[in-house]
This record gives sequence, C-alpha cells and structure tokens, in this order.
Amino acid sequence: MSNSESGNGSRLDLSEAERGAVRRDWEVWRAGHQVPPRGGWRIWLILGGRGAGKTRAGAEWVRAAVEAERAGRIALIAPTFELAREVMIDGPSGFRAIAPAKARPRYVASRHALEWPNGAVASVFSAEDPDSIRGPQHDLAWGDEFCAWPRAQAVLDMVRMGLRVGEDPRCLLTTTPRPIPALKALLASGETVVTRGRTDEANFLPEAFRAAMREAYGGTALGAQELDGEVVEDRAGALWTHAMLEAARGEAPARLDRIVVAVDPPVTGGPRADGCGIVVAGAAGEGLARRAFVLADASVQGRSPDGWAQAVAAAFEAWEADRVVAEVNQGGDLVTQVLRSAAPNLPVTTVRASRGKAARAEPVAALYEQGRVTHCGVFGALETELRALGTEAACADDRADALVWALSELMLNAPPEPRARWL
Repeated sequence: MSNSESGNGSRLDLSEAERGAVRRDWEVWRAGHQVPPRGGWRIWLILGGRGAGKTRAGAEWVRAAVEAERAGRIALIAPTFELAREVMIDGPSGFRAIAPAKARPRYVASRHALEWPNGAVASVFSAEDPDSIRGPQHDLAWGDEFCAWPRAQAVLDMVRMGLRVGEDPRCLLTTTPRPIPALKALLASGETVVTRGRTDEANFLPEAFRAAMREAYGGTALGAQELDGEVVEDRAGALWTHAMLEAARGEAPARLDRIVVAVDPPVTGGPRADGCGIVVAGAAGEGLARRAFVLADASVQGRSPDGWAQAVAAAFEAWEADRVVAEVNQGGDLVTQVLRSAAPNLPVTTVRASRGKAARAEPVAALYEQGRVTHCGVFGALETELRALGTEAACADDRADALVWALSELMLNAPPEPRARWL
C-alpha cells in the first residue's frame, strides 16, 4: 500500500469515512511479519523492534479468532497485570482501540477478564505468578513481551499445558528479543514459526523517530536488539553474561539499610546529547552476607542539565534514598551545582574515575558471580550495556557506569553506619 493509503502522505480521493475504513482494514495494510503463518504450527513467535507492530498483530490475531467464533476461552499473559491493561487491552493498539463499537470487549477488573459481546472471554494473567495459570484451560493464548517475563519458561510451560480446548489450540508470543534460555529453546523447537519485524520498516512510525533511532543506535548491540529484533549473544570478554543476569533475578527484602541514586551525567545537553545514567540501588546485611539490590533504572535521554538533574531528584525522592553518587570527571563542581539547583538539600557524594571502565567494573561483576546482587526487575537497556562492558561492541555505557558507581558505593567502599529502611 502507498503512503497515501496509510494516511502518511497525499490523500486519496476518498471521503473521511472511507479513509477511516481503509485505516481500520487490518488485512489491507498489515506488514508481512504480522500475517499469521500457514500450516500446522503450535507456537507463532513474533520477534520485533520497538514500534514494529507486535501488539497490534497480537490483538488482531485474537480478535479475528473471536469474531469468527474460532476461540472463546483465551489466555492473555503480560509481564504484569498493569502492563496487560495498559498495552494489550487499553493501549493504542490494544483490543478496545481496534474493535468496532458493536464488537468492543469490556474489561472486568475484579475478574481480570476481557469479555466480548458474543460471549468469548479472555482471562488475563501476570507472568509474575506461573501457578495462577496452572488450572484454567484455553483454546488460544497470546503472551506479550515474553522476554520480559520474570520466569519465562515456567509460565510458558503452564500456558502450553492449558491449551487443551478445541480442535486446534495455538499460542502467539510477541516480544523484543533477549537471549534468555526460554527464547533459545523456542527458536530451536520444530513447533515454533518465527516472523521478524524491524523498527525502521514500520512506515506508520514518524520518519523523524526512525531517523533518530538509526542515528543514535545504528550498528550498536542495543540497536540490533531493540530496533532490529535480533537475538544478541554474549561476546568475547564480556564481564556480564546473560546467565549471570538471569541468575540475579529476585526481589528486595522488606528492609534495606541504605539506598543510593547513582548518576553518570552527560557532557552535553539537548536531543542529541548522550544519555544520563541514573540507577537506584540498595543494600542490606553485613560482611560477606551483605547483598545489593538494583531497584530501578531511571535514566533519561536528550535532557538539558536541569532536566536530568530533576530526574535525579525525582528518583531520590521516590525511593527515599540516602545519598546521590555523582561522577564528576567531565563536569567537575558544575555537576554538584546542577544537582543542587534542582534540589538544594540533595546529599551528594562525588566520585572521579581514575581507571578505565572495564577495570572499575570488574569488582562489581565479581559480586554478581558471588550471587550478591539481585535485579528487582528486568532492566533491558541497562543489561544490554552491562553485557557490552569489556567487549569491543559499540554500545552506550551511561546506565552501566551509573550501576557500577552505585554498587561500588554500597558494597565496595567502607559504608557509613547503616540504618533500617523499609520498602
């Protein structure tokens, strides 16, 4: 279809109602990777970059089956209930946005269920709790952002065991890839059919956005993963491996004795500026029993000095942190001044790098090998940068630098007298 037909270029000689009908006709303008494969597959896996249309493909696949009455008991799985509601159901490409008014489903929050006028019901599940999927049975399943599921293989096992209704139960998984073991197993399975979509091929996205992504991340490991939908494997010399990071998944204890916000500030400001790494981490315990917990990646991109300082102050307040740890190699005293202009009473400790990035990161990577660091969530961009440290891969490192400073402050430097902190 031409740009004019998709609403991105000159107008066709159609009425507004007719143009709206064309835009809603999914089969007219969907891309190749969004077309359901033919044949007797059991699992359809869509690997795609950001904005490549994974969510729309999933919602349209389920909607077509419901409206044709090929499916009536559906499982919808997202990393959390909140993401299921915000993306799969109420998002701009979700079920309620794409459905015509007469066939629009309603969401029953008390039951975590989506109900269509024809009686079909989709039960919504959080990938945080594999056991919640153990009992129900379904004839169709759609799992979104599979690689962000905390226990991907365990959840997928329960989903597949529940696909036992109807003559042809099937599962669709949509995700930006990460080389987790569960994804590798799917790719190696003869039951899986894979389609792939790239951000740069998504013509419905603004060209300015696609151009900015190409310029900022083209040729980088992060770009290959997040924009091209490629599975990026471990590289020689990497200080962090996929296995190390997967082993670090967990939750923070109710009580932490210290929380810090570490910041690796950019040298310049404006839309083309480097990112500002902002990582929140806490720690608990003493001696060899002391453990660190990565709580949040609050990093920002393209902000002015005041903008990133405000982001640091916001993270400090949101997590009720004890201290900000700021690298000052590039900005010197100006970094502290900028931070205190955003929050005058912000307690700031400045740090200055005297060794290379890999040398500074090695003791922190060793903490992961010892099992003393926990990631309280999946931090895709941060973890991509960690996996590039020590290699020749072209990748940003502002998030990784901030994490190294945070964990060095909490685990490797002589800490001040700890105080109990409740999360």
